[in-house]
Amino acid sequence: MEKSTAGWGSGLLGVIIFSGSLPATRVAVADFSPLFLTTGRAVIAAILGAAFLLALRQAKPARQDIIPLAIVSIGVVVGFPLLTGLALQHITAAHSVVFIGLLPLATAIFGVLRGGERPQPAFWIFSSIGAATVAGFALYYSGGGSLTGDLLMVAAILLCGLGYAEGATLSRRLGGWQVISWALLLSLPLMAVIALVTMPSSWAAIGWRSWVGFAYVSIFSMMLGFVFWYRGLALGGIAGVGQLQLLQPFFGLLLAGLVLGEPVAWMMIASTVIVILCVAGAKRFTGSPAKPATIRAPAELRR
Repeated sequence: MEKSTAGWGSGLLGVIIFSGSLPATRVAVADFSPLFLTTGRAVIAAILGAAFLLALRQAKPARQDIIPLAIVSIGVVVGFPLLTGLALQHITAAHSVVFIGLLPLATAIFGVLRGGERPQPAFWIFSSIGAATVAGFALYYSGGGSLTGDLLMVAAILLCGLGYAEGATLSRRLGGWQVISWALLLSLPLMAVIALVTMPSSWAAIGWRSWVGFAYVSIFSMMLGFVFWYRGLALGGIAGVGQLQLLQPFFGLLLAGLVLGEPVAWMMIASTVIVILCVAGAKRFTGSPAKPATIRAPAELRR
């Protein structure tokens, strides 16, 4: 029970940090190309991760962990940032919330497929109602979108759900911050080359708001958020803690209103109440976070 509670608390903190990602991305792509933003943020976060790994003398991942780490890299280091960056050139940050509301369902499905979790049937009912509430509210609030932007967001959600589930499963062995650090390092050579090729021709033309957005997605969205998020998923369960993402759109819409000046509807309060009830219901029927056989302590803790 204590581990589960700690997992939900850690997961909520991760969600709060992630809530600023889409507004920050929309600000940053005003002056940075989506490709440079994706690779540049990964390079900065990888440098931070390498510093943590070296300072704390972490053991290298085992050979069998390389493929799962590659999946994490493809899902959350490359795929989600790049696809959302491209999508936000066609849709507003508010409209992107429609798809973020579907992320908890995607994470739960991949948690079953990749994490060996088995939520109770009632869990899927609460999760579906929560996702429908978020998507319905966002559609009503944000207006129409773009087919190109919508398709890019769907692809981003699928890759992100897979990356979340794979990273959480791996976190049970390596630890949350270690997983994202190794995943970032795995992608660093490619990300560094692309960042050099796609960097802006003139840094003087970059506005301060874009720099703030770039810094946020590099340090908070790409590194610190995952420290808490993967820990939460590993301790509290992928499917259950993943439902906290239903709250992310409302945090994101609030930030979109404050930072980007996009209007925030009064319906947000009613929708948020429904979502909170759905998260509570999903938590009750989540089931066991993981099969005991899949969990083992990191190597450095067993010495």
